[in-house]
Amino acid sequence: MHRRHLAPILALGIAVDLVASAAQATEGGASLYLPGLRGPLAGIVPPPGFYFSSDFLAYSGELSGARRIQIGGAVLADVEVEIRADFLTATWVFPLDAVNGRMAIGASLPLGVPRVSAGVLIEAPRLGRTFAFSQRDASFVLGDPVLTGLVGWDAGKFHWSLGAGVSVPAGGYEEDELSNLAFNRWVGDIFAAATWFDPETGWDISGAVGFEINGENPDTDYRSGNAFHVDLAVTKNLTKEFSIGLLAGYYDQVSEDRGEGNRIGPFKGRVTAVGASATYNLEVAGTPVTARLKVLREVDVENRPQGTIGLFTVAFPLGGHAAPKTASPVVAKD
Repeated sequence: MHRRHLAPILALGIAVDLVASAAQATEGGASLYLPGLRGPLAGIVPPPGFYFSSDFLAYSGELSGARRIQIGGAVLADVEVEIRADFLTATWVFPLDAVNGRMAIGASLPLGVPRVSAGVLIEAPRLGRTFAFSQRDASFVLGDPVLTGLVGWDAGKFHWSLGAGVSVPAGGYEEDELSNLAFNRWVGDIFAAATWFDPETGWDISGAVGFEINGENPDTDYRSGNAFHVDLAVTKNLTKEFSIGLLAGYYDQVSEDRGEGNRIGPFKGRVTAVGASATYNLEVAGTPVTARLKVLREVDVENRPQGTIGLFTVAFPLGGHAAPKTASPVVAKD
């Protein structure tokens, strides 16, 4: 595939994976990790410069039957969750090498409308409520900001990166609400990603592994367990503008939820999700723009809502995106 200036465009496709969060196991079935988050080109750190991305999340899921879940201090059953949220992310890739690789930092701010409805409210002493039916909450809220840093390296067609992110409990958390986009707890995530990309054939095979570390929500005295997660993506560039791919994500809580405020006992979540992605690269007023759609279905779920994830991303550079020498294997020759 003969493409001019491919590296800056490809970089946009993975800049959006540097920082992101989502409301999904743990307290309220919510974790920093979103299945399929790190997809195509996950192991590549983009060329030096500033980048901006907007990730719009649409999620619909339910926890049906007699299974219970605890959200905001309330024990609920027959729960339905809908999330419409946008994650605004700014990323800076440093112009200087760090440990022979490219270093990047980013910050993301979530905002949107989570909707939670429960067929049965079993217990909610902190909210001053007793047994009831048909409880619903929905409001526009700010989530916790997320900070991320990582370093990436290249060797021919192989690219890899190491990084860490942290969700800071500084969002608009409301203790008396069922619908919150903020976790109200410290959450850390350590991850590694790798990509094999052949610019001549357009094939991209990417994977990522990570470990999520959860703190305690001081308002509910609920301490969420830690979790392991994996992402895999196989993508084919059909033209220089358009690519399609398959996605899979796996999340497994390896330690139980606990704490004085835990009223549902040992609680460990797990989910497997599969889906597809489509990406289109274009130029707007001379600026390369990447638009990507991901859709995944949660097919194997334990102790969290089961549903469908939709993620639409638009990303572009804000300036200074010249490709470094280490990125030359990504640029196809004329």
